[in-house]
Amino acid sequence: MAKILLENYCFPENLVGMQEAIQQAINSGEILQISDKKTLAAVLTVGVQGALNDPRLTVSYEPNFIPVIPPVLPSLPIEQLVRLVRNSVKLDILENNIGYLRIDRIIGEETAVKLGSLLRDNIWDKVAHTSSLIFDLRFSTAGQLSGVPFIISYFSDPEHLIHIDTVYDRPSNTTRDLWTMPSIKGERYGKKKDVIILTSKRTMGAAEAVAYTLKNLKRAIIVGERSAGGSVKIRKIRIGGSDFYITVPVARSISPITGQSWEVSGVSPTVNVIAKEAVAKAKSLLAVRRAIPKVVQRISDIIRRFYAFTDRVPAILQHLQSTDFFSVVSEEDLALKLNQDLQTVSEDPRLIVRYMKDNAAIVEEDPELYRVPDDPQLLSALVDTTFKVEILPGNTGYLRFDKFVESSTLTKLEEVMAEKVWKPLKDTNILIIDLRYNTGGCSTSLALILSYLQDTSQKHQFFAINDRIQDTTTAHDSLPQITGPTYGSKRGVYVLTSYYTASVGEEFAYLIQSLHRGTVIGEITSGNLMHSKVFQIEGTDLTITVPFINFIDNNGEFWLGGGVVPDAIVLAEEAVDHVHEIADFHQGLRSLLEGTEELLEKHYAIHEVALKVGKVLLGKWAEGLYWSVVDFESLASQLTADLQEASGDHRLHVFHCDVEPESLHDVAKIPTAEEVGYIINALFKIELLPGNVGYLRFDMMADIEVLKAIGLQLIK
Repeated sequence: MAKILLENYCFPENLVGMQEAIQQAINSGEILQISDKKTLAAVLTVGVQGALNDPRLTVSYEPNFIPVIPPVLPSLPIEQLVRLVRNSVKLDILENNIGYLRIDRIIGEETAVKLGSLLRDNIWDKVAHTSSLIFDLRFSTAGQLSGVPFIISYFSDPEHLIHIDTVYDRPSNTTRDLWTMPSIKGERYGKKKDVIILTSKRTMGAAEAVAYTLKNLKRAIIVGERSAGGSVKIRKIRIGGSDFYITVPVARSISPITGQSWEVSGVSPTVNVIAKEAVAKAKSLLAVRRAIPKVVQRISDIIRRFYAFTDRVPAILQHLQSTDFFSVVSEEDLALKLNQDLQTVSEDPRLIVRYMKDNAAIVEEDPELYRVPDDPQLLSALVDTTFKVEILPGNTGYLRFDKFVESSTLTKLEEVMAEKVWKPLKDTNILIIDLRYNTGGCSTSLALILSYLQDTSQKHQFFAINDRIQDTTTAHDSLPQITGPTYGSKRGVYVLTSYYTASVGEEFAYLIQSLHRGTVIGEITSGNLMHSKVFQIEGTDLTITVPFINFIDNNGEFWLGGGVVPDAIVLAEEAVDHVHEIADFHQGLRSLLEGTEELLEKHYAIHEVALKVGKVLLGKWAEGLYWSVVDFESLASQLTADLQEASGDHRLHVFHCDVEPESLHDVAKIPTAEEVGYIINALFKIELLPGNVGYLRFDMMADIEVLKAIGLQLIK
């Protein structure tokens, strides 16, 4: 048995030590105790499969075995070959010009050459004019590997030949490479049209090689069941003169594409369905793939017309045209692929393709919900119900509103708010603006509220809105004149947020941070996409959300949505409680910064830089850049960044510690007379090298006071 394996098994490298292992099993005597020959065959099978990890290796006891020699196809008369091919091939043209080709036997190279004209006229030339192809290999259980290159060649281009397989035959110790063919009889199907291969648990041998190769060349999608996992060539060989036989795989296939094989493991389907449902599944899959060009074109048209970043549109459209959709087998896959590619190229998380299975109606927010009446009495009543104003303990102003209203007469709205909102709040020490329940509204009213939180002596640029549909860019600055008392830019403003804060509420929180006008406390906001339109892609369950407006902050940065991260992240219901704690911390900030300035002037090595840096810190505090600092840890981080930026010295570092750190420069301890000798021997090593070369080594620089104390001994 060992001799047969050594001469025939297609993985000879795995047989190292096989003879010794068998001899060891014989010497143990256990195997010699088995009297039943079928039991012995079973024991040997378990042993050889376990040793080589190959389930195809089997030992059997068959005293009446008669080898069956299959007929060699090329030697058959031409009439029989034609009959065989016609019985094993079925061709049909289905609806939507889908070709259906079923092959139950892969014929070899010689037979394919003999029947070239027949195959061309009756199969390949008819298949070539279909729009897509279902290639059914569910019943293909026999065939020859030499015929595989003929089939693969029909689904590839002649310009670039492809190395598709390497077959090693152990008995002859030869290796054969299989390549696509430069010329074939008949018209090629090419590389562009969709090919769906159907497989089943019965699909075996050469058909597996076809499916495996086309799948890994990304030329076909496999639908059905995992194939049988057959072998290139199996032989049943008699062991000596006994009635024991060993079944051995004598040849193996290695794909140059994957470095692996379809043997034993089979070909896994791209879409897993039971074999009898494979045709129906293939048809539905082809319907999805037929729609891809139309979907891509429709999405391209929508982006071209509506997308806010016009400068990014050409790159997006070019990418869509060149995208490989081979892996798409469903509308969900298509949505995922498009979404991933669009966001990668645009770098815009607002541009989204979704799959909506329930095909729910697309509901867009009605702007009329936020529009307020022009009538003074109705306007006054609306302000009363929309804005909640209170004075909390500690002379803390509290303002809550759950939507940003819109008014065609902004001046009238400002006058009413001045009387009912800003007058009651004008003398408070700090102001809480509660947006925890604010779900959005109209962006135009942002400037109205922000104007009251600034110094009115100068104009402030708040934000701008670029509208692609209207082709306009509108700047929203501080109001030129306000009728109520301004809250100013010095007192603390604390904006409360929650997960429910959305849309324009998020814009306000974002602007408070970018304008350095206050502190945001609470939960990360909802991240609702703003200023976008949702379009249904006709004939599909896909939608695309396209932002048609860009929100540009006071620094010229585009805000692409996403949740606003508070300066202090706490539970929404606990946000009010944290306001006074943070406000008290802010009260002491200036003295901490002045203390930092004094330390720098006193200790920093470069005095002129220390003077400059101190002024920079106080300047940033005056500009509101420290409103985002909410505790000592964040202060240490901000101070470190500001110090290093202003000085250009990365060695400057601020940290917070609950206890005073140990001094980095302890006062040197003067050694006793007894310690002097030890110190000299430990720190210094001297030698006189050949050529009268002195050698002095010391591994640590001792403190000057220590050196003075041991000076006489050092001289000696």
